[in-house]
Amino acid sequence: MAYFFARNFEGPAFVLFGPAHLAALGAIVLLNLGLIRFKSSSEDTRRKVRWTLAITLWAAEISWNLWVYLTGQWTVQWMLPLNLCTVLIWLTGFTLIFKNKVIYEFCYFLGIGAAIQYLATPDLGIYGFPHFRFFQTFTSHGLLLTCAIYMTVVEGFRPNWKSVLRVVVMANLYMLAMYFVNLGLHSDYLDINAKPGTPSILDLLPPWPYYILFMELIGIATVLVLYAPFFIKDRKASRQAA
Repeated sequence: MAYFFARNFEGPAFVLFGPAHLAALGAIVLLNLGLIRFKSSSEDTRRKVRWTLAITLWAAEISWNLWVYLTGQWTVQWMLPLNLCTVLIWLTGFTLIFKNKVIYEFCYFLGIGAAIQYLATPDLGIYGFPHFRFFQTFTSHGLLLTCAIYMTVVEGFRPNWKSVLRVVVMANLYMLAMYFVNLGLHSDYLDINAKPGTPSILDLLPPWPYYILFMELIGIATVLVLYAPFFIKDRKASRQAA
């Protein structure tokens, strides 16, 4: 058992888009396809599904914190619940349970975008399959993506133009706040004060602070792309009504 939870894992390191990575991504796709069948289920059944997803999502995040703490790696510079994915994991669980439509907007726009980026380039390093961190990473971030899709496709939630404005404004305010938090803690939450030390999509962008502008543009573009299906649907409905 210690082998699967070891801090210094002696098993295979994580390989980007290797067999284990592709298998994990495939499992997430299959999970999403499987959950679509609950669209015609009763509210009681769908409530049980939402609770199961929320509890699993939160359990994965709590287990990650416990592992980091028990292996002597927990620090305020790294593990406070301030990173985007961490914040969204807790908010997504809340949305699943209480069906809060305003919080759903953030989970949809930011959760899907952040989860896809992280699932494509996870910073797992030496922790390949079958280490605990491998399973925890794809469980938490995979469910972050899955839950946003589930609330949209199965529960019928959807964003609107006001949602786009709210998410963009609040995300920028949060990013600004994190810049000053990072200065005080000597941390780098949101990667806003410096590029991460591990390989990421930010490596393709110019040095600090110029890459922040590109992050902003990529974020806005992602939000608009995710809103596009609803915009097209509304335009078609408007034309048909006319």
